[in-house]
Amino acid sequence: MKLPDFEAWAVFAKVVETGSFGRAALELGVGKGTVSKAVTRLEARIGARLFNRTSRKLALTEAGFTARDAAARILAEGEAAEAVAQDCAATPRGKLRLAAPMSFGLLHVAPRLPDFLAAHPGLSLDLHLSDEVVDLVGGGFDVGLRIAALPDSSLRARRLCTVHRSLVATPAYLDRHGRPGHPHDLAAHACLGYAYLPTPNRWRFLGPDGSEAQVVPSGPLRANNADALAPALRAGLGLAVQPDFTVWEDLRAGRLVRVLPDWSPPPIDLHLVTPPGEPRPARVTALIAFLAETLTAAPWARPNP
Repeated sequence: MKLPDFEAWAVFAKVVETGSFGRAALELGVGKGTVSKAVTRLEARIGARLFNRTSRKLALTEAGFTARDAAARILAEGEAAEAVAQDCAATPRGKLRLAAPMSFGLLHVAPRLPDFLAAHPGLSLDLHLSDEVVDLVGGGFDVGLRIAALPDSSLRARRLCTVHRSLVATPAYLDRHGRPGHPHDLAAHACLGYAYLPTPNRWRFLGPDGSEAQVVPSGPLRANNADALAPALRAGLGLAVQPDFTVWEDLRAGRLVRVLPDWSPPPIDLHLVTPPGEPRPARVTALIAFLAETLTAAPWARPNP
C-alpha cells in the first residue's frame, strides 16, 4: 500500500488557504510550478479535479471542497509536529543515558545529578556504573565518562582533566613495615591490587629524572573496584595505587600519606565521550556542559590536592 501524498495534500491546503497558486508558492518558499505540479499529481492520484482554474479565477470543485478540511488538518498537524520537534531540539527534554566508572560515578557523578535534574525538569537520566568499558553505541548511551588512554575509534572525545594516581598507605602501616625508598623496595611490601589498572600485574612508576621502574605487586587483596580496596587500605593492611579522586580527602586529613612522592604512576586522563554524529540534541549538550563545568572544578582535578 502506498502512503498518501502528504506533501501534495499540504500544498493543496495552502492553495485553499491563500486562494492562489502564486501566494501559496510564496508562503511555502517554492516556485509556482512546484505548487502546480503537486496539485496536478494529487488530482491524478485521486482521479478527480480539485480546482476549476481560469486565468482570473480559482474555485474548488466538489472533490476539492470535500477534501479541504481534511487537507487543512494535515497541514496543521505537520506544522505542529515540526514546531514540537524544533522546540524539543532547542530545549533540553527527554531521556539521557550516561555511563561512568563505578567508584568515580558514585563519588563524583551521582552526587551532582540532583542539581542537573533540578535545572532541567524536562529531563530524566539513566545512570549506568561499571568499571568495564561499555559499548556506547551498542548500549544506546548518549554520553560516557572514561578514565583511560583512549584507543582510536569513531567516538568523539573531549579531555576534561588529568587523573593523578599515587602510591598511598596509612602512617601506621609505614611505621610497622618501613617506608620504601625506591619502587623496587615494594617487593617486600603488601600491595593491594586493582584489577582494572592498565597493567594490573605490573606497576609502573616514572622517576623525577624520567626513568621508569616496574614492580610485580603481591599482597593479600586484589579487587576490580577501587572502593573495595579502601577498607583494607585504611586498616593498614598494605599499600595501593589509587586515583586522587578516591583518596584526596584521606590525604588532606592525614589518614593516608603518599609513598614514594618522587615516583608516580603514569598519569591518565578523564575523557567525556559521545557517539559520532551531528547535531547533538539539546539534552546531550546540556549534560556535557554540566559535567565539564563541575568535574574540572573538583579539588582532585588539580595536582596533589
